[in-house]
Amino acid sequence: MDERRIRVLVAKPGLDGHDRGAKVVARALRDAGMEVIYTGLRQTPELIAEAALDEDVDVVGLSSLSGAHRALFPRVVEELRKRGLDDVVVIGGGIIPAGDVPALLEAGVAAIFGPGSSTSAIAEFVRKAVPTSSGGQ
Repeated sequence: MDERRIRVLVAKPGLDGHDRGAKVVARALRDAGMEVIYTGLRQTPELIAEAALDEDVDVVGLSSLSGAHRALFPRVVEELRKRGLDDVVVIGGGIIPAGDVPALLEAGVAAIFGPGSSTSAIAEFVRKAVPTSSGGQ
């Protein structure tokens, strides 16, 4: 079977200026053998979707500590879908109240990883969510 590396885009949507957690996750996924692109701070949903298209990624990881996740995460999913990226898995993390998680999942975010989530659990979720061989998952 032909194995290929999973490509992940890590992004910070909105005006949130804190990216330590996003960088930790990006490094952990890279160390787990994935190709990781980090877009930096203060990205719009449109810029994130364009970067995902340009970079041909399998996964978009979003991080929010500002409380804007309920508006921004669904907008990123919408922008990805507008560009035909229906198969891109979207995951989120940051300071996200448990009560907000069901709405984010309903909006198309595949999983939410909050504070205390292990980077190995995130990598394992990504591996299971993305087929990497010609034989499927």
